[in-house]
Amino acid sequence: MRRLSRWAAVLLLALAWGCTSREERAAQRTGGDPRRGQALIRRLGCGACHTIPGVEGATGLVGPPLDRIGSRDRLAGRLPNTPENLLRWIRDPQGIAPGTAMPDLHLSEQEGRDVAAYLYGLE
Repeated sequence: MRRLSRWAAVLLLALAWGCTSREERAAQRTGGDPRRGQALIRRLGCGACHTIPGVEGATGLVGPPLDRIGSRDRLAGRLPNTPENLLRWIRDPQGIAPGTAMPDLHLSEQEGRDVAAYLYGLE
């Protein structure tokens, strides 16, 4: 009976996780707000260099497309893909890869978290 209870608990957790939207999971992972992140991405003009789903006119080809970024193994070809590393990359790309085409956008930590939340919500 105890074994059945454990399986029931695992099943309930899996069902609860499945009922959570991608955006909610991304917000939990990053501490950011995907809606604010989408607005920031639009305002900052990230689509001039990247193709970004959900951002009108974001069809740039300088940087990589940002769809499914949460499924990638590496960020910027260097960093393991974790929320902490995505935040570092968004906030200080030149500190990680000097000379990269990715500009320093001078984002606050919360703004970086918001952008990361939007991007991770694209998985």
